[in-house]
Amino acid sequence: MGSSMRDILVLFYSRTGALRQMAQLVARGINGVAGAQARVRTVPAVSTVCEALEPAIPDSGAPYVGLTDLEECIGLALGSPTRFGNMAAPLKYFLDSTSGLWLKGTLAGKPAALFTSTSTLHGGQESTALSMMLPLLHHGMVIVGLPYTEPELSTTASGGTPYGASHVAGMASDRSITEEEHRLCLALGRRLAQTALKLAR
Repeated sequence: MGSSMRDILVLFYSRTGALRQMAQLVARGINGVAGAQARVRTVPAVSTVCEALEPAIPDSGAPYVGLTDLEECIGLALGSPTRFGNMAAPLKYFLDSTSGLWLKGTLAGKPAALFTSTSTLHGGQESTALSMMLPLLHHGMVIVGLPYTEPELSTTASGGTPYGASHVAGMASDRSITEEEHRLCLALGRRLAQTALKLAR
């Protein structure tokens, strides 16, 4: 990649793999916009009992995120599975560590987009997206959603919201990403990249 490329962070947490697949699709959408490239990162799991130590580099998949990833990127796509209508704890745990960036205004004016997955159709997709928006709004980020000019938003019988891309994974997390969900993930990445490049001028 040339030095003229601008990075957009795709940050997600995935336990069953659906969010990882969505992150890859969002990244493809970003990479399809000239001048933009996706930087895919994840967060380690957290323990409910004690502070668990994870290896510095995961055994497989995306590297763990660092604060420098947020500093260096011109936009952010944030993805989390739903946990009772809220973002997953590992993602919230990382976001809680970004107060130093908030104090410096590092993320102010940068665009952000959201994606999520639930087990059931009405399992809290929109409230999870809203929960992810809150810390980003405190950082001064500009939220980029999916407009109804994306035709799949009106035809989907599974995931897809104006708040961001979404997926219905099923109670056993065995449902594949539908064609509409697939297209909306790509559209979200493209829209985020196009907005980020305009705002970064």
